[in-house]
Amino acid sequence: MTGLRRISGMIVGTACAVVLSGGAAAAETFTATGTVKTSGGATATAPITVTVDRTMTQAEVDGLTAAFKAGGAAGLRKALTGVAPTGSITLAGGAPTPARIAIERSTDKGRLITVVTDTPILHIGAGLPGAKPKEGYDFAVLDLEVASGGRGSGTLTPAARLGLKGGAFVVDGYSSEPVRLTAVAAKK
Repeated sequence: MTGLRRISGMIVGTACAVVLSGGAAAAETFTATGTVKTSGGATATAPITVTVDRTMTQAEVDGLTAAFKAGGAAGLRKALTGVAPTGSITLAGGAPTPARIAIERSTDKGRLITVVTDTPILHIGAGLPGAKPKEGYDFAVLDLEVASGGRGSGTLTPAARLGLKGGAFVVDGYSSEPVRLTAVAAKK
C-alpha cells in the first residue's frame, strides 16, 4: 500500500518511540503551509490552521487503543461517539473539521503533536480518471513536530485508513503522499 506509515503509542504518524504526556489543558493554535504534488507533477499549496484545545490523557488513549484492537476502525469510531472535540483542522480558510483525538509527546527535537479527525478532510485525486474508491478512508491524521520556540514541520494525511500491522498502528493515505506541512508556527 502506498502512503503507509508505521506508528507507535496510539494513532500517530511517526515511527519514533515516544512518551505520551498527560492531557494538557492549554489551548494552542498553529498555522502552516500545506504542500502536495499533483499527479501531473505540479505542486499545490494551501494554508492550514490547527487548533488543539486539549490533549488526551493516557487513560483515554488506552481506551481508544483497546477499542481499535477489539473492533478495528469501526470499534474506534464507536468509542469516539460522544467524545468532545479536542480541537480542529482548517484547510484553506474552509470550515473547521473537528478533531476527536489529540496526543502530545516529548521528542528529542521538542514535541510531537498528533491530531486525528473522525471524518476525512479531502480525498486528494478522487476526481481523476481511474481514482480508487473513497470508502474506508474515513479519518484524517496530522502530525506536527514543534521545537521549543513554536516552529516546526509536519504532515497531514487528509483522508486515511487506519490499520494495525505487527502490533503497531499504521496510517494508509488515500493519496500516494501526505501533505507536507512547512512554516509551522504557534499562533499567539
